[in-house]
Amino acid sequence: MDLSFHVPTSNTQFIGDEHRTSAQAISVEIDGGGSSEMAVVTFDGIAILTPRGRYSVELHQSFLRLQGQANDFKIQYSSILRLFVLPKSHNPHTFVVITLDPPIRKGQTLYPHIVIQFETEAVVERELTLSGEILAEKYKDRLESSYRGLIHEVFSKVLRGLSSAKVTRPSTFRSCLDGYAVKSSLKAEDGLLYPLEKGFFFLPKPPTLIPHEEIEYVEFERHGAGGASISSHYFDLLVKLTNDQELLFRNIQRNEYHNLFNFISGKHLKILNLGDGQGRTSGVTAVLQSTDDDSVDPHLERIKNQAGNEESDEEDEDFVADKDDSGSPTDDSDAEGSDASMSGGEKEKPSKKEASSSKPPVKKKQKSGPDEGSQKKKPKKKKDPNAPKRAIAPFMYFSKAERANIKSSNPELATTEIAKKLGERWQKMTAEERQPYVEQSQVDKQRYAEESAAYRGAAAQQGSGAGSE
Repeated sequence: MDLSFHVPTSNTQFIGDEHRTSAQAISVEIDGGGSSEMAVVTFDGIAILTPRGRYSVELHQSFLRLQGQANDFKIQYSSILRLFVLPKSHNPHTFVVITLDPPIRKGQTLYPHIVIQFETEAVVERELTLSGEILAEKYKDRLESSYRGLIHEVFSKVLRGLSSAKVTRPSTFRSCLDGYAVKSSLKAEDGLLYPLEKGFFFLPKPPTLIPHEEIEYVEFERHGAGGASISSHYFDLLVKLTNDQELLFRNIQRNEYHNLFNFISGKHLKILNLGDGQGRTSGVTAVLQSTDDDSVDPHLERIKNQAGNEESDEEDEDFVADKDDSGSPTDDSDAEGSDASMSGGEKEKPSKKEASSSKPPVKKKQKSGPDEGSQKKKPKKKKDPNAPKRAIAPFMYFSKAERANIKSSNPELATTEIAKKLGERWQKMTAEERQPYVEQSQVDKQRYAEESAAYRGAAAQQGSGAGSE
């Protein structure tokens, strides 16, 4: 049962001041928050990610208290299952997670994990308000009279001494950047996946703790599997639980595969797609085991074939100047093509004047005579099916990789709305996040340049052969 108190701003008795909030003022009066028991130590202005807000954290002898501007939580030490102290890789913050049973409630939401974010390099000094007798009799060697050090270490040591809760720290796992976790995403939320000795922990939200004993199997998947295209720069990790629940951790960088695979196999967890057990690996494992980040994606040709009918957003000048497939009278390349196909040079000026208007000039040319109409259609009829396909822009590779994911999570969206969401995501991406798609586009541009040169060379040889005949 939750009981909430509202303090009107006109109530001067409980409005609070710069030294205490209105929640603290009313708590002192009703003595409902354990105010009779003095806090052993207090940490002010602590950033808590779930439930989100800044709180004053008080550690009492029998309970933990979180006091915020709008919320006040009292947590008995008996409900604390475990503490997690997990530094963030190459980041000035460290997570301290308090796992609870039963969880605390804020509105209609239950919070089984309190995720606190400390500044890693912040140093504090705290004196405990406990007498020497109490320290010697009740806490023995669990607590000291004073502490000085990094704030997350001081906090976790005092809380562990008061609550007797066990503390879990990073395991032997190390990422390719010598961190304790790998970057990933769960339920459209970006975060860090910590492989621990007895489970996995995804932070900061939704904070998800997965004990190894609850895992039925794990499966390494190609990023975007089931969609129109597949990127070899990332992979997904599917975790199937014994209760049939599936958790998909997406967008893990390919160079994290070796360390993550070795760690999971070392914990004797069942890996579903290991291959046939005779040294031959599955297709996804073979690609992920490749350490050459600069190599061409082995599935790039299939991607090209799937995207063969889609053109790049970026125009290739050599291709447009040589031949224009659109037949638009407003294109300079088409004017050159028309000039080469028409016998009279005087027709060049009318075509440029007619280019200032859109539809009427086209209709006039089509109605003026069958010869001109046939000449206008000749480029389309003579289009060589063997001509090289244009290079695909980075955004097109990104769209193909993410379209299926958006469609599966939002089946009600129309095609135009999906395209809009893709565009919005692309605009928010950093240069580093776009790099895999840029590299794919560069490979495709190189392919196009080589095929175009060979195509034009073959066309030139055929033209010279016909002239000699």
